[in-house]
Amino acid sequence: MIYNCDITEKDGKFIAQFPDMTNVLTYGSSLEEALEMAKDALDGVLSVDIENGFPIPPSKYTGGYPVEVSPKVAFVIELRKARAEKSLKEVAEKAGMTYQQYQRLENPRKTNPTLETLYKLQKVFNHPFLAL
Repeated sequence: MIYNCDITEKDGKFIAQFPDMTNVLTYGSSLEEALEMAKDALDGVLSVDIENGFPIPPSKYTGGYPVEVSPKVAFVIELRKARAEKSLKEVAEKAGMTYQQYQRLENPRKTNPTLETLYKLQKVFNHPFLAL
C-alpha cells in the first residue's frame, strides 16, 4: 500500500505532506530525511486513526514521491475493509478463533498473523491477504 507525498523546500527544510492524508505533515533537513520522516508520520497517523476507528482515505494522489505503508498497518487496513460491516465476534467465530485473538489482528501495534491465520482469514473473507 502506497501513499504519495509532495515535498517542497523552504528555508533549508524539506516539507513533506500527503494530499490524501491532510493530517500528515512533517519535514527533514534533506530530501532523504524528509522521506524517512514522511514514512514514520504516515504510519503513525494511520495507526492512530485505525485505533480510533476513523475512516482511512484511499490513496488516489499519484504525483510526488511514493511512500510505502508498513506491512502491519497495511494488513490491518485491508482486514478492516474486508470485514466491512461484520462484527469482530462474527468474524472470529467464522475463523475459529477467540474474539480477543481476532481483535489483536485489527490492531496495527499488535498484529502478527501466522500463515495459518492468514489462510483462515482468506477463507472467511474470500480475499487474498497473502499471495504466494
